[in-house]
Amino acid sequence: MQKRIVFRGVDHSDIAEQYAHKQLQKIEKFLEHEPTPVHIDLIFEPSKLRQHSRIELRVKSPHYDLVSHYEHEGVEFYEVLDRVIDCMYRQLHEEKEKNHDKLKTVGRHDEFKKQR
Repeated sequence: MQKRIVFRGVDHSDIAEQYAHKQLQKIEKFLEHEPTPVHIDLIFEPSKLRQHSRIELRVKSPHYDLVSHYEHEGVEFYEVLDRVIDCMYRQLHEEKEKNHDKLKTVGRHDEFKKQR
């Protein structure tokens, strides 16, 4: 699993990076049984139009290719990061359910044809 945290146009902060690593453990645990390669990119950057930060999280693996991002004025940096992580976790669960439902229906169509 390859994990990358990028500070684009923002000063690097060890405290923010440590907090991000701690929060990303939730996503890593969800993806621990995923086939390799798994890439997780967390990008911190300033908003182009406003005076607040924008955070984007990308997860790329053989089964998932998802992006979650959030920016909001007046919201603390750590709250934005928590929201991005939670949104990604929810997206991963939804995708997993979709994939699981597809697997359930794949073989059944042939079984119903044989019964007729």
